Amino acid sequence: MQRRRARVLREFLDRMGEKPTAIILFAHGSAVPEANRQVARLAEEISRRTHGTVGCAFLEVVQPDLPAAVAGAAGAGARRIVVIPYFLTTGVHIHNDLPRLIEQQRTLFPGVEFLIGRSLEGHPGMAELIVNRVREVLPEGSEL
Repeated sequence: MQRRRARVLREFLDRMGEKPTAIILFAHGSAVPEANRQVARLAEEISRRTHGTVGCAFLEVVQPDLPAAVAGAAGAGARRIVVIPYFLTTGVHIHNDLPRLIEQQRTLFPGVEFLIGRSLEGHPGMAELIVNRVREVLPEGSEL
């Protein structure tokens, strides 16, 4: 477990380079490895689109956790860390756990600015995304 955490941290540092702002996609974490890989792939896609440093962190089950991702970003020179919750709603993890974790990181890294984005709920594109998913499973030519 410790070796895996160190490897994940090294990979994040390699991607970090000398960029002053890092983005961390913060997800729950799953016992299903493919679910976690999908979060990592999404972080890579966001990095490609923004030309920035983007990593992922998980609340439970897998590494890197948020403290490890923050330590990696701050250690690589990030002066600002934007945490984007990859959660559908603002439930207990976003309402309680994330602010507590961020406050701990602010204490450990007082020279780093932390910005927290909103969860996915309420995003104007969410309804269209759901409609598209419905269309994907309907027989061709079906109407809604």
